[in-house]
Amino acid sequence: MVASDVRNLAQRSAEAAKEIKSLIGESVEKVESGSKLVDEAGKSMNDIVIQVKQVNDLSAEISSASAEQSAGIAQVGEAQLDQVTQQDAALFEESAAAADSLKQQAANLALVVGVFKLSHDAQASQAAALHRSAERRGPHCATNVTRREFGAKSAALRRAASPVSSAPAAPAAKTGTDAWKPSRSSG
Repeated sequence: MVASDVRNLAQRSAEAAKEIKSLIGESVEKVESGSKLVDEAGKSMNDIVIQVKQVNDLSAEISSASAEQSAGIAQVGEAQLDQVTQQDAALFEESAAAADSLKQQAANLALVVGVFKLSHDAQASQAAALHRSAERRGPHCATNVTRREFGAKSAALRRAASPVSSAPAAPAAKTGTDAWKPSRSSG
């Protein structure tokens, strides 16, 4: 019986050794598979780190480009504002020059027309016409502009400055609707 027990024990030992061998083989395979997974995880982590660095670099480039674009837009806006301001200033200067020219022309015209003396009826008619034209002006007309009156004082100044002698004027000849009198100088 001892020999059969030893045989049984030997068989069990051989089977156990086979099982242990297969378990060790399986463990080695699992360790190798785990090692491969760890290597792949390490590579994935490295790739993620590289991609995060690239995203950071792209973010920095976008931020830099946005800052440059904002500066460019500000410069364009400033340049356009400067150009419009310069154009407005030039137009204002032209308008002022035109106003001065018109003022001088009006003064010259008043002096030229001043040689004619209107009868009292014609003066009243002219004043009424001026009043009607002033009423027709709309609210868009300037209200801070005062019109220089050409009254007796300015007429006296024109006569004093005129080379025409101070001889009394000839009576007016009335023809039709003419209401003006030419002033004549005795020569």
